[in-house]
Amino acid sequence: MKRRAFITLLGGAVATWPLAARGQQAPMPVIGYLSSLSPNASAPSLAAFRQGLGQTGYIEHRNVGIEYRWAEGQYDRLPALAADLINLPVVVVVFATGGALPALAAKATSSGIPIVFQGGGDPVQLGLVASYNRPGGNVTGISNITGLPLDMKRLELLHELLPKATKFGYLLPGLGAPTSKPIFSR
Repeated sequence: MKRRAFITLLGGAVATWPLAARGQQAPMPVIGYLSSLSPNASAPSLAAFRQGLGQTGYIEHRNVGIEYRWAEGQYDRLPALAADLINLPVVVVVFATGGALPALAAKATSSGIPIVFQGGGDPVQLGLVASYNRPGGNVTGISNITGLPLDMKRLELLHELLPKATKFGYLLPGLGAPTSKPIFSR
C-alpha cells in the first residue's frame, strides 16, 4: 500500500470514530414520575426533585430523561398511568406528590423496577413495605411518620448503641415551653 493511500484511509477512519463512538454510547436513563396531582399542583415538589437531581449531577434532557404522568386528581387513572410508565424503558419510578396512591399503583404494576416514594403515612400499614427493618421488595422512600412504632424503633436503636444506659428521654416540641418526657426506664 502506498503511503498516500494509507494516510487517506487512516484519515477517513479517524473522521468516522466520533460517529461510531456516539453509536456505542449507552442510552440516556429515563425516570418515570407519577403524580396523582396536576403539574401546577406538583410544581414545588417537582422543582425540588429537579434540584436534587441537579445536585447529584443529573440534568433533565442532558444526561437523564423524565417521563411524566399526571392523574390530575382522578385516582382511578393511576393504575393505567403506572402501567404506562412501567412499559417504557424507565430505570426507576418516582412519585413525590399526591399521597401513597401512586406508589401503590406502581407497586401493583411492577416487582422489578425500583419505586421511590415520599409522603406521609405509615408505609407498613399502607402495604408499601413489609416492615421497617426489612422492607423487602422494590419499594423504598421517605415517610414523615411519627408515633409509637417509630418511637419504639428509635428506642431499640438507642439501647443497642448504649446497652448500659438505664434511662432515655426525648423532647416534645409544643406551642409553649419545651417539655421532657421519659420513654424508657429500668
